[in-house]
Amino acid sequence: MAMASVSPQNSVPKVPVPLLFCMFLVFLSTHVSAQSSPVFACDVVSNPSLARLGFCNTSLGINDRVVDLVKRLTLQEKIVFLVNSAGNVSRLGIPKYEWWSEALHGVSYVGPGTHFSNDVAGATSFPQVILTAASFNTSLFEAIGKVVSTEARAMYNVGLAGLTFWSPNINIFRDPRWGRGQETPGEDPLLSSKYGSFYVKGLQQRDDGDPDKLKVAACCKHYTAYDLDNWKGSDRYHFNAVVTKQDMDDTFQPPFKSCVIDGNVASVMCSYNQVNGKPTCADPDLLSGVIRGEWNLNGYIVTDCDSIDVFYNSQNYTKTPEEAAAAAILAGVDLNCGSFLGQHTEAAVKGGLVNEHAIDLAVSNNFATLMRLGFFDGDPSKQLYGKLGPKDVCTAENQELAREAARQGIVLLKNTAGSLPLSPTAIKNLAVIGPNANVTKTMIGNYEGAPCKYTTPLQGLAASVATTYLPGCSNVACSTAQVDDVKKLAAAADATVLVMGADLSIEAESRDRVDVLLPGQQQLLITAVANVSCGPVILVIMSGGGIDVSFARTNDKITSILWVGYPGEAGGAAIADIIFGYYNPSGRLPMTWYPQSYVDKVSMTNMNMRPDPSNGYPGRTYRFYTGETVYSFGDGLSYSQFTHELIQAPRLVSVPLEESHVCHSSECQSVVASEQTCQNSTFDMLLRVKNEGTISGSHTVFLFSSPPAVHNSPQKHLVGFEKVFLNAQTGRHVRFKVDICKDLSVVDELGSKKVALGEHVLHVGSLKHFLSVRI
Repeated sequence: MAMASVSPQNSVPKVPVPLLFCMFLVFLSTHVSAQSSPVFACDVVSNPSLARLGFCNTSLGINDRVVDLVKRLTLQEKIVFLVNSAGNVSRLGIPKYEWWSEALHGVSYVGPGTHFSNDVAGATSFPQVILTAASFNTSLFEAIGKVVSTEARAMYNVGLAGLTFWSPNINIFRDPRWGRGQETPGEDPLLSSKYGSFYVKGLQQRDDGDPDKLKVAACCKHYTAYDLDNWKGSDRYHFNAVVTKQDMDDTFQPPFKSCVIDGNVASVMCSYNQVNGKPTCADPDLLSGVIRGEWNLNGYIVTDCDSIDVFYNSQNYTKTPEEAAAAAILAGVDLNCGSFLGQHTEAAVKGGLVNEHAIDLAVSNNFATLMRLGFFDGDPSKQLYGKLGPKDVCTAENQELAREAARQGIVLLKNTAGSLPLSPTAIKNLAVIGPNANVTKTMIGNYEGAPCKYTTPLQGLAASVATTYLPGCSNVACSTAQVDDVKKLAAAADATVLVMGADLSIEAESRDRVDVLLPGQQQLLITAVANVSCGPVILVIMSGGGIDVSFARTNDKITSILWVGYPGEAGGAAIADIIFGYYNPSGRLPMTWYPQSYVDKVSMTNMNMRPDPSNGYPGRTYRFYTGETVYSFGDGLSYSQFTHELIQAPRLVSVPLEESHVCHSSECQSVVASEQTCQNSTFDMLLRVKNEGTISGSHTVFLFSSPPAVHNSPQKHLVGFEKVFLNAQTGRHVRFKVDICKDLSVVDELGSKKVALGEHVLHVGSLKHFLSVRI
């Protein structure tokens, strides 16, 4: 999305002029007083004549209603429905509608479609997505979506929100410096796919199970290969992402494919960047060809805000604005966040660059989405969610889910024997130190809304033990650390908790990092505290991206390390729940933590996932990178120990080929994953998982596969994951259904899906199982 940030330090990023207006709207929207009733069309009570119009007739099918509506509109009227601030057609009883609302991890005040008021002062603010993803719990992803959509509907009913929410962000967290990595589910295509599809289901699916209708409309963004904002002179408005077909199809596209096919998302947003020389919002192959053609999107395609203006003015992709408008519409864009299509579409039609039929198709997709939402069904109070209101926002249950989500995501990275959990009865004086120790807004990251309330880390810890507190630095930049003061505090304490890391001044939209170190003098402060402390020293890292904390990992005086992401409104309570052992940590890292040496030698603009031995390029993410890590994807400790035992899995799987197939007569490394090859290609892998510890807890069972070394295949990739809860000294079976073609295939150099022949290694923890795939 397009809300460019202005840095309090360094220089102000260059922002296209239309975006400045959007930014103004974003901030304005939090302070505008709202009407107390929802916006809707076909108000037959106030205007009975509307009942005669076909598009207001709820007994007709959606397609029939859309056709009826579109044929009643003039070209000028159609054009007002191509932009996010859609106009009204009073003669047909259609009011203005604002499409742009956000719900990344709670109902947000970003975007002009949603704001808060005295009626609804806040909404439940869940952890930033990167931490929720660390739970590896698909039922949690969906449960959060359900709460967010319920609160959104409640706010819609009192005129505070729309019904179309441009979330989630499912881009791959390719490079640790990306400022928006915090918004994503991490670096793995499978996890990102599962997060996207389950969160979308939670947002969209109605309680009556009607598949043709929507609770709210979600939007998967930013399509595609978008993961650079502003790094060393390269920015998203000018960046051309050069991506191989192989990387496109096995890394960047899978989350979007899953979002459309598995999640049935109502919208996809195209991004600012170019891919291989074409703006994504002007690429008919990517939009009409793939999203609507191959994946069969049931919904609308929207631009990131002012993307058309960007590819016209900043990328100089077309000579005239009319050509830009036509290029976007003909590529498959239905809705323009911004005003560009509103200003230039009529001239494009009159100039013969695009015909009115293309406009009809675009507005039809937009109207169909609003019809699925009930916008054209008359008074919302008579509909399924019509009785929701302020009482249904920030409920005790919703706020508890925010705390539970943070607990499930927090990752214990290091724990020396005798460190965590701390005993709340044995600790008489807990030193709490750090620039993030008593923060509020930092905990909710970006694309945030006003929360119900905050519990800071200090407040959470102080609820259980006596605390002494010093920030140690005036902010996370930590240009000057108050080392002497914090040393005195720590030396007198039974244990010390340091809450360090980053915030939006370090990593954010339009702000990529140039290094992965702790800012300023944070490391100096941490080391000084550790040197004088007598009891356990717990380092808590609050950040979106990984940080090189090698110094802390190897320092025996730092007894525990926790990564807490940006943990949401209840983050402080959740941190205390983990530290005092009220909750057994179970989060796992959804991204690789690289050493500083990695980013010193790897350009952020290099999109290649795979290593290149010819020039020393090391590759990216756990799937391809073979170098040293600070912590690895999937890392995370528990207060218990879990073991895995293989109960059942085949050692040989044969794929069927017709008798005339060339691979019967000559040796093949792989075969195309065709319909015939993939018949009956599933098998079960049955495991027994046991909690060998003395306390109950949750455990994520990861199933990885290492395919044969063909087609530059990943060294390993995630096939499946299952979150299980086990009481102390108990076990249970976990079954993975493995589909050879879906789960064990690889993408070749031309982007074709292949089944690799030969020996595959399936990993679960330290357990390895060898599986031979033959013809």
